[in-house]
Amino acid sequence: MTVIHRTTLTPTKLELLTTWLPAQPWYRGKAGQQPELARAGGFRLDDPEGEVGIEFMAVTDSSGDQPVTYHVPFSYRGASIVGADEALIGTTEHGVLGQRWVYDGTRDAVLVAQLFALIVGEAEPQMQSTSDTPDPSVTGWFAETGTKTALASTTVTDDPDGTDLLVETASDGRRLAIHINRVLQPGQDTDEQALGHVTADVPLPDGTAARTAFVVVHAHP
Repeated sequence: MTVIHRTTLTPTKLELLTTWLPAQPWYRGKAGQQPELARAGGFRLDDPEGEVGIEFMAVTDSSGDQPVTYHVPFSYRGASIVGADEALIGTTEHGVLGQRWVYDGTRDAVLVAQLFALIVGEAEPQMQSTSDTPDPSVTGWFAETGTKTALASTTVTDDPDGTDLLVETASDGRRLAIHINRVLQPGQDTDEQALGHVTADVPLPDGTAARTAFVVVHAHP
């Protein structure tokens, strides 16, 4: 169950991202220009073991000529992941839970497993800021039924278009390419060749919202 603590976080997630975002290959801001970030939405997933916090956050950077909304999957842990220093966004002091290690969740096996479970309909998205409350505005979809959620391996790569997860299922060795859209375009959709996706609403500057794909899945050769 996702439990949201109303407490302090020092530094905040936005403060951590202000340093981390410009170093990513998919960042669209100008070199040397500090992002001006605001939360724009997102959702959470539960860790079945109750140990890892999982959040998919949308943040808008207004430092450039046009605002850009980024998608950052976070995982929060009470201890560091051995051998994952390159995935660490930073550490923060939680007012209830103490020190937390904040990771780029695309490199966290727990987050990837739950994301795949959401895609195939075996995990329920939760509201971003309310405890134990499903978020019906977030939709996971997969073209086939009966897909086993256990993953045997995951390979992660970043490029200017986003982050790609190459996953192999444990049951039959099937390989799937899960693309994480890092720059969220209002109304962005999936193509006809997609096997699955995760969609949610992204706020527009006029206060309305548009449906967009956070994640898209294709078969991998």
